[in-house]
Amino acid sequence: MGIADFSLEGKVALVAGGSRGIGRASALAFAEAGADVVVSSRKLPDLEKVAEEIRARGRRGLAITAHIAKIEESKDLVERVKAEFGKIDILMNNAGTNPYYGSIMDAEEWAWDTTMNVNLKGPFLLSQLVARIMREEGGGSIINTSSVGGFRPGEGQGIYSVTKAGLMMLTKVMAREWGKYNIRVNAIAPGVIKTRLSEALWKEPAVGEAAAKRTALGRLGESEDVAGAVLYLASDASSYVTGETIVIDGGVA
Repeated sequence: MGIADFSLEGKVALVAGGSRGIGRASALAFAEAGADVVVSSRKLPDLEKVAEEIRARGRRGLAITAHIAKIEESKDLVERVKAEFGKIDILMNNAGTNPYYGSIMDAEEWAWDTTMNVNLKGPFLLSQLVARIMREEGGGSIINTSSVGGFRPGEGQGIYSVTKAGLMMLTKVMAREWGKYNIRVNAIAPGVIKTRLSEALWKEPAVGEAAAKRTALGRLGESEDVAGAVLYLASDASSYVTGETIVIDGGVA
């Protein structure tokens, strides 16, 4: 294995949930490794900024709005990428939400439906559509953003944790079914990373300090700390890795 195994030259990557945080950092890592990158989310202004950063790295960058839990929008997204770039080699399912914080006994139906739709149904639909393209092209790599919450539920994050556990199992099922097409499917499980989605877990100084002390490295993670693992899973460096979930939490015991 050489450094060339991490190259994404000639590859096309689609990052759903690519406007900020881990998605943005991963999209830029893909571009720096040589890939052309499409970023998608529900709001265009932030996406356009990331597409500009991709182009500044000498790669083709495209921003497309889509709600991946809505099948027609996912279909339109995939069709636009295929029409513009001809293929999709890498898919990162990074779109996620956590709209409800509290006991599942008190949770309303909308909280369950919204979280399930974005965190689990969306990756299922988009992966299904992209896998059909990858099958035609001889393979590809799909990376799902799960969470350590899928292993151990966080306080007040029960529904979110259920979706992330489900996403890890979906990863294994897709890997098992699609391996014969040379489609590898893996997941990452970040711990407390300083993103907007996880602000409740770190923004208050005392809360953030307590979270940092629980890690072996004594600090909270940044989005760039996650992007390296994502690049590994996207590249040929991980050509014999599928169905796995990589924990990226700074060494929480």
